[in-house]
Amino acid sequence: MTVHAGNGVADWDVIVIGSGIGGLVCAGYLAADGRRVLVLEQHDVAGGNGHVFRRRRAYEFDVGVHYLGDCGPGGMLPGILNGLGLRDRVTFLPMDRDGFDRIVLPSVSIDVPVGWPGYRERLMRALPDEANGVTRFLDACSAVAEANRARLLARPDSADAAMPMAMLRWGRLTLTQLFDRCGLSPKARTVLAAQSGNYGASPAQTLVVGHAVMIDDYLRGAYYPAGGGQTLVAALVEGLEAHGGALRTRARVGAILTENGRVTGVELDDGSRISAQVVVSNADYRRTILDLGGGTRTFPTGVVERATAATMRLPMASVYVALDRELAGLPNANIWWWASEDIEASYDRLYAGDPDEIPFAFLSFSSVKDPRSAETCPPGHANFQIMTARPAGHEAWGLDDGSGVVGYRRERAYMAAKRRFTERMLDTAESAIGPFRDRIVHLETATTLTQERYTLSTGGTPYGMATWGRLGMRPDLRTSVDGLYLAGQNTRFGSGITGVAISGIACASSIMDRPLLPDVHRGAVLADPALLPVREDSWDPLRISRGAARRDARGLAKIAARSAS
Repeated sequence: MTVHAGNGVADWDVIVIGSGIGGLVCAGYLAADGRRVLVLEQHDVAGGNGHVFRRRRAYEFDVGVHYLGDCGPGGMLPGILNGLGLRDRVTFLPMDRDGFDRIVLPSVSIDVPVGWPGYRERLMRALPDEANGVTRFLDACSAVAEANRARLLARPDSADAAMPMAMLRWGRLTLTQLFDRCGLSPKARTVLAAQSGNYGASPAQTLVVGHAVMIDDYLRGAYYPAGGGQTLVAALVEGLEAHGGALRTRARVGAILTENGRVTGVELDDGSRISAQVVVSNADYRRTILDLGGGTRTFPTGVVERATAATMRLPMASVYVALDRELAGLPNANIWWWASEDIEASYDRLYAGDPDEIPFAFLSFSSVKDPRSAETCPPGHANFQIMTARPAGHEAWGLDDGSGVVGYRRERAYMAAKRRFTERMLDTAESAIGPFRDRIVHLETATTLTQERYTLSTGGTPYGMATWGRLGMRPDLRTSVDGLYLAGQNTRFGSGITGVAISGIACASSIMDRPLLPDVHRGAVLADPALLPVREDSWDPLRISRGAARRDARGLAKIAARSAS
């Protein structure tokens, strides 16, 4: 069916392709501004890497929300939510302030506390022979992080909006270059970049600004959203719909429509067309340019060439585990477990395609972070996740790299590679926290092909592009097509939940021609909280995140009611 606009008026003012956090934030602000906004999502539920899935009517697993930084008073993400009238709809649970990340190497371990001073003191204690180099490194990173934040929150006419000196001096170096200048050993480099799984790249493939912003975010306080990542998604959906916007799930966009250099709408996979004056792509950038946008039919040759040549950050794979007992003695912290004390050599093996290389294991314990959640797992059980980076391509999973993501799950070579990976990840996790295999009641592995199938991200990475023209460079929010904008993990605002949320508000700011982020950080509220729906006792964020049209459709996974005890 083709959807026609009546009397030459577009069906919608804005169409957002993809319902990741960046797309939903952008859509929410535009809807609060009075625009008619439609969000289209190819999956069954909104959220992208922010969504959850349920198993056995007893367990709920987060896909990508493992912890969030800077969610206390004055925090970046709470400020963005507050501007949408949603601050009271999401509760952020603090993790252990004395050690929210536990970094474990063969010869040294460190619990990372909140605050740069405490972090500095712990590093000095762990690496006493490298105090001078560590001091230089921390001075550079903290200065870059502070400068970047000030620039983000500055109004356009402010002096803070200019490129700060710290950014010019240190921000465009790679981590490896900064390590070299500080004379740091392989062990010190591994400790300092142990949390690199948060952005999916080696020190040689990471700019100082990217690492500094990530660590600064968490040093401002690490948090977990009560009820899991889907509660954040559902709040954004509620805000969108309350202000006249709509979310349609199971609506895959096949093409972005343009005419005379201007966007006119989208065409869905079923052939239907929906018109709009503005289209925001929260989809994968390379797919936006090369597939949805039609390549050189729409974009300048240079843009297409850069999109074609772009490389992606490393993909991740996850093992989801549920136990019929609790994990005793664990702090409310993640564990970053490294088998080697030479981070750069470990990443080199990954980039070379070594399928046996497991550089680190990131262990995230949902049942510890949110122990009162009725959805995470039954009382007395444990729910946790083991993640690591994987080589790019499909060969590590026993498949030809030219193979697609359709039908791969029944390939014998794929199933065998998946089993080997799962067993090695369990071995690694037991090295970190002790034996638990005999108490497993649910075990499931999501490979890089799983990520690619559900989110349509190039290469199955949740972190976007590594190079676009040059290392660390990423596109801005406007494109060469009038009315076509970008949001999400491939933009210059970076990856991670906070990064993509900032990209979303920045995209809306560009469309509205208003400095939204500085305004909302200072307390401005654009939305009307009185329009938000009342939540019933049976409120289910996964149900809300299907969109109004499919909210009560068949197939919604539910958690069985828990006993009052």
